Amino acid sequence: MRVLMLGWEFPPIIAGGLGVACRDLAKGLTAQGAQITFVMPHVPQGASSPYVNLRGANEVKVKVRTVNSILTPYMNEHSYHEAYRRARESQSSSLYGRDMMQEIERYTLAAVEIANEEPHDVIHAHDWMTFKAAIRAKKRSKRPIVAHVHATEYDRTGGNPNEYIRRVEQEGLDHADHIITISEYMKRQIINYYGVPSEKISVIHWGLDPESVPQGERFRPPISQHEQVVLFLGRMTVQKGPDYFVEAAKDVLRCQPKTRFVMAGDGDMMGRIINRVIELGMQDRFSFTGFLQRRDVHRAYQMADCYVMPSVSEPFGLVALEALAHDVPVILSKTSGVSEVVKNALRVDFWDTRLMASKIIGVLRHGVMAQAMRDNGKKEVFDLDIATPARKTLQVYQRLGVGG
Repeated sequence: MRVLMLGWEFPPIIAGGLGVACRDLAKGLTAQGAQITFVMPHVPQGASSPYVNLRGANEVKVKVRTVNSILTPYMNEHSYHEAYRRARESQSSSLYGRDMMQEIERYTLAAVEIANEEPHDVIHAHDWMTFKAAIRAKKRSKRPIVAHVHATEYDRTGGNPNEYIRRVEQEGLDHADHIITISEYMKRQIINYYGVPSEKISVIHWGLDPESVPQGERFRPPISQHEQVVLFLGRMTVQKGPDYFVEAAKDVLRCQPKTRFVMAGDGDMMGRIINRVIELGMQDRFSFTGFLQRRDVHRAYQMADCYVMPSVSEPFGLVALEALAHDVPVILSKTSGVSEVVKNALRVDFWDTRLMASKIIGVLRHGVMAQAMRDNGKKEVFDLDIATPARKTLQVYQRLGVGG
């Protein structure tokens, strides 16, 4: 079976969890006989990632085709204009669209040309930036579209969608022959916001590749040898709830004054979060790392005594599985897809920062409970493998008459 997969990122070129999820899905699919051509925007010279040759694709035998574009995951119009400005200042020889909509059109045209060159039996499109390309590729090849929804514009913006992006999502979901989403939570949103019939949607939860988790001694730098570390790892955006993490920290420090809070990630709320930490007089208890490459992500997990995911809207939350695999007790927002499959974690409403603080204190103070969460969580997470979502994805293809 030949799959034309349209996506935003593929490790080691990543900006968030979607790239890791795409790699794991591709690895699972190829292990079950699929042949995948992965089309993604090209990362320009000067990007922060050192892995510009995409060698990670070779490890799972996926053919990667790049489109010369500055598009990256999670962009909005403001962040696109910033990337466009930097490209102009660097005197890049590449031509870019003046706004994000023009750039989506350029990506679409280039991706359709690649689709003409690459034989395929099914088009698998990840999220809204690829939907226009998928629709046009289908018109040429007459192959079915599987739209894989990892998040919607309602999630990314806290319920205040950009109308252009929302229309693109609607068009993609309407043209898709079938939709895969990553949680029942996300399925309900697609039904409610986009009017998609339930029978058109399959829920396939993510799993974790054990080979992606380094094993060995815990990384304990000086910062964590005499302090307990509570970790936030994710984009600093309204969707991920970093402001609720800060408010909970205020209450934790009243009872556990030697706690260290590490916030790993960047985003449009970074300045606001730092200012709030300073306003509360907690700057000596917080460390901000910015965006981390994969090696340092693993180290962040290894030094943590507790991981908190306070997301306002989290379609899944692969980072929670990664934390469990690193022996870290996990506290999850109830508005997350991962809470549907993980039992050995504490749950809390993202807005209830006092209860969130109480649960953090419980993990830090009660070693027996924390150890039980580590042991049971790690055993549970490795039962959530990458073969199962790949097998279920192949079943979706087969229901569309592909490779049956």
